[in-house]
Amino acid sequence: MARIAGVDLPRNKRIEIALTYIFGLGRHRANLVLKTAGVSPDKRSDDLDENDVRRIRDAIESQEFRVEGDLRRDTQLNIKRLVDLGTYRGGRHRRNLPVRGQRTHTNARTRKGPRRMAIKKLGAVTKK
Repeated sequence: MARIAGVDLPRNKRIEIALTYIFGLGRHRANLVLKTAGVSPDKRSDDLDENDVRRIRDAIESQEFRVEGDLRRDTQLNIKRLVDLGTYRGGRHRRNLPVRGQRTHTNARTRKGPRRMAIKKLGAVTKK
């Protein structure tokens, strides 16, 4: 099993698809990496030898793609910057609401979580 950028690539998949399991690499960038590394995109991830894996690692580093930990850290720092500045988007992140203008009156359940059930008020207790 090949390990690139701290990710174990899935077994028996085409290498162009297997590289998309790395955070920050999609199909287009995976094909660019394979082209610069000189590895056929039709090759299976199980069929890679050490030289192929090394050339793919070098290609990712040479093209200076931010992947995995670096990219996740950058994203978190950008969100933290927005929150610290007190921008509207930062406030939406802080309250765990949709950030990009989506409707929240209905919908947005993924971001808001399950509905909170309203607590029914008890009627006035009457004495007999």
